[in-house]
Amino acid sequence: MTSELARIVEALLFLSPDAVSVSDLAEASGCDPDEIAAALAELDRAYAPGARGLQLKRVAGGIALATDPVAEEAARRLLAKPRTPPLTPAQAETLAIVAYLQPVSRPEITRIRGVAAESATATLEERGFIEQAGRSQFGAVMYRTTDLFLKLFGLHSPQALPSVAEWDPSPEEEADLRDRLLRAGEQRAGDASAA
Repeated sequence: MTSELARIVEALLFLSPDAVSVSDLAEASGCDPDEIAAALAELDRAYAPGARGLQLKRVAGGIALATDPVAEEAARRLLAKPRTPPLTPAQAETLAIVAYLQPVSRPEITRIRGVAAESATATLEERGFIEQAGRSQFGAVMYRTTDLFLKLFGLHSPQALPSVAEWDPSPEEEADLRDRLLRAGEQRAGDASAA
């Protein structure tokens, strides 16, 4: 059975894209380097070569989780697949509108965003994030989110979305944010003219 500290160290190594030093692991875990060394010894036994699909590697002055060489060809094939590009701001806005107001029509999305939504809705539908959900009384196609959307965002249902009220600033917060943005813009303009 693996100790709690070994599980924490394993999680930290999993989360880090780079090798992590013993001192950084100790600092993040809130313990001393000797305890980290003991946890790493546990993980060395658990990840002994040939035992699992992952191994602990000592590289670049730190420790990293690495794949077992036996998985190299399969990993190359998997990683060679085309990656799904991130959502553009227009697509993200459109997806948020559909998620919170579903079912919602494209004309409603356009009215809320203030710009045409044809391209964004077509891309979201093509990528499987939204789907048609019937027609409005005026004949416009209505859209809703899909199970893929729920899966990617870790939601059980659309009702599990965060409340909009949590993200809606008060008038005071909005004024403060506006002032901070204006000051930052003025400073950036001043820095650019000084250069």
